[in-house]
Amino acid sequence: MSRFFALARRFSALSKPASLLLSLALAALLGSAAHAQFAAPPAGTQVHDASALKPPAGARVAIIEFEDMECPDCARANPLLKQAAANYKIPWVRHDFPLPMHAWSFNAAVNARWFDAAKGKAVGDEYRDQVFASQISIVGVDGLRQFTERFAQSHGIALPFAMDPQGKLTADVKADYALGQRVGIEHTPTIWVVTANSKGAPFVEVVDRSKLYQMIDQAIADTASAVKPATTKAPVKAPVKKPAAR
Repeated sequence: MSRFFALARRFSALSKPASLLLSLALAALLGSAAHAQFAAPPAGTQVHDASALKPPAGARVAIIEFEDMECPDCARANPLLKQAAANYKIPWVRHDFPLPMHAWSFNAAVNARWFDAAKGKAVGDEYRDQVFASQISIVGVDGLRQFTERFAQSHGIALPFAMDPQGKLTADVKADYALGQRVGIEHTPTIWVVTANSKGAPFVEVVDRSKLYQMIDQAIADTASAVKPATTKAPVKAPVKKPAAR
């Protein structure tokens, strides 16, 4: 801002017409700067295909996330999403969306899927969580390999020579990325609270993560009518014994 006022002082000695023109130009510049500073936050994701934005079968409410394991903001969001899913006991569906600009995020996604397949989803998710927690110390593909070896060793897991010799896990990660493109993902993390049989919106993007719990509360309230009330069975009457014939 100070450079605008410096310009104003420099040209204050100009003739009145010139000074007036300069004042108008400065006002326009100041106005545009103020607009940029206080502009509204960007709108949410433009969803092109919403078929993936629904809870797993049997769930009323879920969190769906498209994540990149090298993305710093994904690392910041990870503990919040993990805690929310645990507190509300709702599914947290994590999709891989490794951005091309990140050197090792695709390899990390493949590694996580190997742990899913070899040792179970709980171990795969623990690997993801620890990658996010240690993200700042992982430097390059070699750094990721060293981190993965330490993780496996700490869990008593022997890593294979090749994590994905047939390319199946690579294809799965690419399929997740393609799914994100169909949905309309443009950044990571992209997070939704999704519902089934809701009287409200079937999915709502979590643009402001400070409102996540409020959004989950609303989703649970909106799907309350989807829970079938327990039916009370009528008591079974004992058969009436007929008197024995004499």
